[in-house]
Amino acid sequence: MYRMDKKIEKKRFSPLKLFGYTIAGVTILIIAFNYFSGDSGSSSTIDKERLVISEVSNGEFLEFTEVSGTVQPVRTTYLDAVEGGVVQEVFTESGEMVEAGDTLVILTNSSLQLSVLQQEAGIYDQINNVRNSRLNLEQNHLNLQKELTDSGTRLELAESAYERDSVLFERELISSSEMEESELEYQFQEQRYELNYESFRRDSMQMEQQLTQLNQSEDRMWRSLDGVQQILENLVVTAPISGQLSTMELDPGLSINQGERIGQIDQLDGFKIRAGIDEFYLARVAPGQTGTFDYAGEEFEVETERIYPVIQDGQFQVDFQFTGDIPDGLRRGQSVRIRLELGESAEAILLSRGPYFQQTGGNWVFLLDEDENRAVRQPVRLGRSNREYYEVMEGLQPGQKVITSSYNAIQQYDVLLLE
Repeated sequence: MYRMDKKIEKKRFSPLKLFGYTIAGVTILIIAFNYFSGDSGSSSTIDKERLVISEVSNGEFLEFTEVSGTVQPVRTTYLDAVEGGVVQEVFTESGEMVEAGDTLVILTNSSLQLSVLQQEAGIYDQINNVRNSRLNLEQNHLNLQKELTDSGTRLELAESAYERDSVLFERELISSSEMEESELEYQFQEQRYELNYESFRRDSMQMEQQLTQLNQSEDRMWRSLDGVQQILENLVVTAPISGQLSTMELDPGLSINQGERIGQIDQLDGFKIRAGIDEFYLARVAPGQTGTFDYAGEEFEVETERIYPVIQDGQFQVDFQFTGDIPDGLRRGQSVRIRLELGESAEAILLSRGPYFQQTGGNWVFLLDEDENRAVRQPVRLGRSNREYYEVMEGLQPGQKVITSSYNAIQQYDVLLLE
């Protein structure tokens, strides 16, 4: 007798499947909750009091940059040794006030003095040669003039004799041979006079040109002599302007090379500020632009006076002049921070500056919702900046609020829940 097999029915839900379905359902619920609550990315809860929140505004934007400058005298004249030598005597010490023309230092140079004496002797010889040439020209001209005068006199005598002999010949008182001899003498003296006259005329023209050249040569020689004598005068260093003297330590016996800088004189009736500005702004800085700086609790105004376009170490130099009062107590070498305006003011959407820019690069910010309970990432595009604001180009509107404190601890989140 055979036993029939009993059909075994499969269970609809196994424990393993039931666990899987449970996990999937919870995941779906979490995703749905995040979707409907708007928190599509990672989030964090943070104390609102720990944040700096700024409101986006619409206002006047003025772009400027801060540059560091050094106070300098309005005029500085440098003292360089035109001629080298050994310090013989020092008349004024560094830091003293001097007047233009005051003797500061006397140098001595034996080899230079000997060379100057030799050059002077050579120039005097050349001057004497020029004078001798002029004298010879004048003497030769006088000789030609004398010959011309003599030939003129002889011509007049020959002409008188010819006229007299002509009358006598008509009266048959002299022979034809005597008449012919008188006529030939007259013609000879006439030709002689014409030759002497032409020679004198040409010599006069050449003499005038030669005398002009000789006079010019002599003038140049005298100027050369003055220049040679000036060489020795350069061993005496004098003050070119009035002001405060600043020199290196100069003691008798110290050797100074030609061209070596031995000091400077600062004109203290005014100051200027020289600042180095990043080469990025070279095309945007022009004479006449204004800037301000704070000193002793007051604000003072300056403007760009001179721009030096040479780039060195990534910067170019600019001189600023004061447009109003100069601060009391300002001293040479002091450093100041100047806020330099880079353009005309214009209406713009403004966002306060803050450390957030270092983490975001101006590409996004945390934007608060209307209830100010949540902050989400908002893509933005920021433009120019000044000391207080960034210019908002895209992504924000006036009235919205943005977290402008540091994002170091929150930059990895997409949503912030504010308590």
